[in-house]
Amino acid sequence: MSKLSKLTELKGVGPKLAEQLHKLHIHTLADLFFHLPFRYEDRSRITPIGALQPMSPAVFQGEVRGANILFGKRRSLLVKLQDHSGTVSLRFYHFNAAQKNQMSVGTTLRCYGEPRRGASGLEIYHPEYSVVRDDDPPELEAKLTPVYPATDGISQQRLRLLHEQATELLAQQAVDLPDLLPADWLQQWRLPTLSQALLFLHQPPSGTDLNRLMLGQHPAQKRLILEELLAHQLSLHKLRAQVQADQAPAVISKHALRNKLLAALPFKPTNAQQRVTAEITADLENPYPMLRLVQGDVGSGKTLVAALAACDLLEAGYQVALMAPTEILAEQHLQNLTGWFEPLGVQVGWLAGKIKGKARIQAQEAIADGSAQLVIGTHALFQDDVHFSRLGLVIIDEQHRFGVHQRLALREKGAHLNIAPHQLIMTATPIPRTLAMSAYADLDTSIIDELPPGRSPITTVAISDQRRPEVIERVNSACAEGAQAYWVCTLIEESETLQCQAAENTAAELREVLPHLRIGLVHGRMKPKEKADVMASFKAHELDLLVATTVIEVGVDVPNASLMIIENPERLGLAQLHQLRGRVGRGSARSHCVLLYKNPLSFTSKQRIQVLRDSQDGFYIAEQDLQIRGPGEMLGTRQTGLQMLRVADLMRDAELLPQVQTMAEQLWYQLPHAVEPLIQRWLGDAERFASV
Repeated sequence: MSKLSKLTELKGVGPKLAEQLHKLHIHTLADLFFHLPFRYEDRSRITPIGALQPMSPAVFQGEVRGANILFGKRRSLLVKLQDHSGTVSLRFYHFNAAQKNQMSVGTTLRCYGEPRRGASGLEIYHPEYSVVRDDDPPELEAKLTPVYPATDGISQQRLRLLHEQATELLAQQAVDLPDLLPADWLQQWRLPTLSQALLFLHQPPSGTDLNRLMLGQHPAQKRLILEELLAHQLSLHKLRAQVQADQAPAVISKHALRNKLLAALPFKPTNAQQRVTAEITADLENPYPMLRLVQGDVGSGKTLVAALAACDLLEAGYQVALMAPTEILAEQHLQNLTGWFEPLGVQVGWLAGKIKGKARIQAQEAIADGSAQLVIGTHALFQDDVHFSRLGLVIIDEQHRFGVHQRLALREKGAHLNIAPHQLIMTATPIPRTLAMSAYADLDTSIIDELPPGRSPITTVAISDQRRPEVIERVNSACAEGAQAYWVCTLIEESETLQCQAAENTAAELREVLPHLRIGLVHGRMKPKEKADVMASFKAHELDLLVATTVIEVGVDVPNASLMIIENPERLGLAQLHQLRGRVGRGSARSHCVLLYKNPLSFTSKQRIQVLRDSQDGFYIAEQDLQIRGPGEMLGTRQTGLQMLRVADLMRDAELLPQVQTMAEQLWYQLPHAVEPLIQRWLGDAERFASV
């Protein structure tokens, strides 16, 4: 018999219901199988009333001992139900006369609901119920009852009926749903087949440990979790293979330009910088594109590592592009790299969204004819009208702000020469091991785990904004002793305008209270030149205090700044707070960060602030951030699929990742025909790679 695959082959599924199911991302019978319950109800046994527990839904049965209409703030029907073990109250706010009449004393009811503590002991609001007649008692369920993610217009009952039909077809092997994992793997790891796992999860037999199911620890769940994580891992293998199938410049350099740059610097690279540079050098000698992620805490010297990598490509006659997510960060790179490279005879180009008209045309021409050898810019470098003459290396800073597809778009910039540029990706947001093994499996990773000598540790304190006058006095005394300070105004609403307004108001307030201090202001709505001028004044110590929005999060280096005040730190993620704090402690003076919070703080905010007070280790902070916030927020735009995992949970299932990596390697090389079907089954439309 031919295998079924269409939803409309199920009874009762016409075009209208099919359209409603599409809202739940259910387009085929296979999608229906993978639309799994998010919890289960145990309606397979009757719990004595005396054994009912608050917040634990259960089936219970008893005799009506009283039914009264109460008139309080809202009219309600209160029914007392009793069995041999105790009494419980049922409360109905929506009822009619027929229901009231049904509840006559002596009637036996079977109910299902969730007990809560009320004024008269345990109460159940609006339980499901049926009248029990001695001659025809209702049957108990033989299996646990699944509860599915639903949408408007589709009831749980309708979803359950559809799944019952579908699982019957699956049990009869009438559905096209191949098992894509090798049989010997299932034996080795004691896992069920795909059909067995799905049949079990849609209809767990009574007596199944509900707690184990809720914790995702049942072998049937493990089977699907492994397969879903494997599909994501394979999608990244595929991405890497696509990129590395391209030809890239194989650069074997004598490092003349690099040596000139190092000789001109007033400091020596750290051991960690030298180690990472050697790893990059080895990559650049290969005839396929480097894909390397460099992680380094704030201030660890990633920019120098990127500059040393650029030297070898520039020396070989290739262009290098450095891209940053914000104009202020791109401008900081422009300033640093122009200072390092122009004395060595390298022409530095600049392209950002705000460059318009004639200046833009000139910048694009310099990039297209190759006279701009090192090009620095923002998202503007992605645009179709930007053409490179001979692009050999792309450096992307703070990659979590860019999607994978944007990074891949830069591959096309070398297509006319039949070469793809090498890719060096940098981040000051340390990536927890769990995310590195899952979301970043397409990249080789290097870690700069050493700060340059002479950095001072930062003391972090949390103070309520009710003590704001004390904090202002602290700023005053620090500046009087010759130090400089930042005052950071974080997001008030999801609005740049309001954020800038808050910074302007704070600057005005501080100028009034501290008229003798030189106070500057930087925010996102200022023109690039205005921002650059204020930053230059602050760096030259022509300003004592800089009031700013989070635009100073990355890229600003003022060694004399040793005090930072962060208002409303509870509004920011840990990684962002850690990066902001990294703007101080860049010189030898003792440095302090004051988190000026608003009461009352939520439990999560207290957790965050405590982590920041306890540690300056970016990797520890990132791990804690992942646990508190989850992977979705931390991944930004990078891998949309991982934020929509259907069965797996990156935090809960982290210990499976080494096994998944091994499985992905084996499957990729030994069973390549299973790779694409697995990716399609689990990722479908979420697999959006620019090159496909």
